[in-house]
Amino acid sequence: MFENIDTIPKNKKLILFDGVCNLCNDAVLKIIRQDKNDIFLFAALQSNTGLDIINELGIDISKIDSIVLYIPGGNYFIKSEAVFKIANEFKGAWKIIQIFRVFPVFLNDFFYDFIARNRYRWFGKKEECMIPTKKLNSKFLN
Repeated sequence: MFENIDTIPKNKKLILFDGVCNLCNDAVLKIIRQDKNDIFLFAALQSNTGLDIINELGIDISKIDSIVLYIPGGNYFIKSEAVFKIANEFKGAWKIIQIFRVFPVFLNDFFYDFIARNRYRWFGKKEECMIPTKKLNSKFLN
């Protein structure tokens, strides 16, 4: 059970995601498959845990619109920067995304925001957050 942000293991990185977004849920499942070193934990932004963490970090989720990467110790990243940091943990095709780092953050965030604004229309939306299987339950904060 989540108590506060200080209880997140220091050797993990936490991804807060839109739990009702099909695109976001698919991305989480892809990250889990690639996470061979067991680096990441997850929480839906809409969950009590997600909302508690957002409040502790002082983040206005109305301005973020779907992803936060929290690294214990106080650092967090949003939007395209979060995507780059997550992708950088993996090998292969995931590294290709780093070529977009040559562009300024505001430009990468512009494209990120465009996709985020249209994600429900293009990829659909669930009625409620994904419930992890027993096998995946250890990857999610309750």
